[in-house]
Amino acid sequence: MSQARSGFSQLALADTPNAVGWARRHAADVLHSWQAPPDIIDTARLIVSELITNAIRHTRADEEVSPYSPLSPVRTVTLTLWLERERLFILVHDNDRRPPVVKAVGEDAESGRGVFLVEALSEKWGYYYPPESAGKVVWSELRTGGRDPGFRNDDAGPGRSADNKYAAGRSYRDTPLVVARTLVALREL
Repeated sequence: MSQARSGFSQLALADTPNAVGWARRHAADVLHSWQAPPDIIDTARLIVSELITNAIRHTRADEEVSPYSPLSPVRTVTLTLWLERERLFILVHDNDRRPPVVKAVGEDAESGRGVFLVEALSEKWGYYYPPESAGKVVWSELRTGGRDPGFRNDDAGPGRSADNKYAAGRSYRDTPLVVARTLVALREL
């Protein structure tokens, strides 16, 4: 775990199921130290949870060995939080080249809404393939401006933008039912 600047934090985790809880906790701690408003922290925790869960679940989808087995290969997923002026970027780097997909799932389904929630809660989101890497980075952007004057960053961060040609299109952010379901999910975390 490292926090090189006030607006940049990166955490590498083994891609095991318990990484989701550690990533959520890390995000909440970092954003709290950056004096983020509670609604930004809650939203970021949910997005982190969904992105890390997908990174672990889908990277291991083709394996027959349990992630808890000593025979399971150890890989990492990396969570990056980057605060630049009035935007918070959440980036998750995994070892899978398959793009994230928004799925249509039934109301009674117990899973499959991860990318849908990321799309619903993010100002923008997308993915890209970093050079010299076997995997991909899925990113989410949250607007932070105008919420709390103490929550800002004068540091420009690592110097690269998460905007790219893979940005997701339409957002469900303003749909009341999605927001209500998201708030219920946050309370259950």
